[in-house]
Amino acid sequence: MEHMNEDASNPAAYDAVLFVSFGGPDGPDDVIPFLENVLRGRNVPRERMLEVAEHYYHFGGKSPINEQNRALLAALRKELDDRGPRLPVYWGNRNWHPLLSDTLREMADAGVKRAVAFVTSGFSCYSGCRQYRESIAAAGEPLGDRAPVIDKIRVFFNHPGFVGPMARHVRSAVDRLAGKADLPVLFTAHSIPMSMAETSKYVMQLTEASRLVAEQAGVTNWRLVYQSRSGPPTQPWLEPDVCDAIRELADQGVTKLVVAPIGFISDHMEVLYDLDTEAADLCRERGIDMVRAATAGTDPEFVGMIRDLIAERAWNLPDRPAIGMMPASHDVCPLDCCPAPPMRRPERPAAQPAS
Repeated sequence: MEHMNEDASNPAAYDAVLFVSFGGPDGPDDVIPFLENVLRGRNVPRERMLEVAEHYYHFGGKSPINEQNRALLAALRKELDDRGPRLPVYWGNRNWHPLLSDTLREMADAGVKRAVAFVTSGFSCYSGCRQYRESIAAAGEPLGDRAPVIDKIRVFFNHPGFVGPMARHVRSAVDRLAGKADLPVLFTAHSIPMSMAETSKYVMQLTEASRLVAEQAGVTNWRLVYQSRSGPPTQPWLEPDVCDAIRELADQGVTKLVVAPIGFISDHMEVLYDLDTEAADLCRERGIDMVRAATAGTDPEFVGMIRDLIAERAWNLPDRPAIGMMPASHDVCPLDCCPAPPMRRPERPAAQPAS
């Protein structure tokens, strides 16, 4: 029976939940300050930043990530209220308001001593996991002893509550094309530098998640590809790019295609621009009927998964649900987990995976 006692004996009892995301501009005036926050300390030419700014201006200067996070937060709060643990949920971003520094101060002022953190990234790599933990720690430093202790929950790439919704969305996309099991499906994720990939399980986890989703969706012809590369040509990044994969399929005579953003949990800028705009335009040019599968978003099963991940830590539950060939990820990241790559001086702005 599920443990529903919020006062259960647990040395890691929590006062709150911290919802952590990448952040994005809320309007045209926010775009440049937001990108300056993302790029602070990096040697990126201003013209490159302005190029990326145009992606946001294409959609009115407003990132969709904020409204999507608000919707997910509302759904999560209701889920916690209905099923427990009944903890207040705070929201902090790495790069735009509400900023982590302001949120942690708000939490400290409210008397929060310890919180469990959900980060909107389901895969392990420096920019998708460790950098968020570093940002949380840096945000708490000015508070001294008042800073809440923040424990990040495990990554969820092979959790049934993530795989299930993604499989349903892929199956729905295949059905829209009246496709058979061998209809091509491209699973996409944010590309990262090879130096970052080599020090993490990013590719292994993405491959396993794609396999699990394909298996549940009844798909036999799939491939993992990457998108949103932002480094200089001289720096090796994960390949192939989704658009290169589309060109290859077009040359093979493919006329129907599903693109599934396995590496993202919501339809934010990398999905809307890189897939729904650039990749979709390329497919039209090459005579391919493309359907993009939905992300997990606020799917009730996915929201329930977030609640379950919080509950397993808050109540010290023994089960750690995971499916497939890889075990559940660790609760506490080892000190050497997902280290920063040796060189982090990209030529172009690098939006982080799963933001």
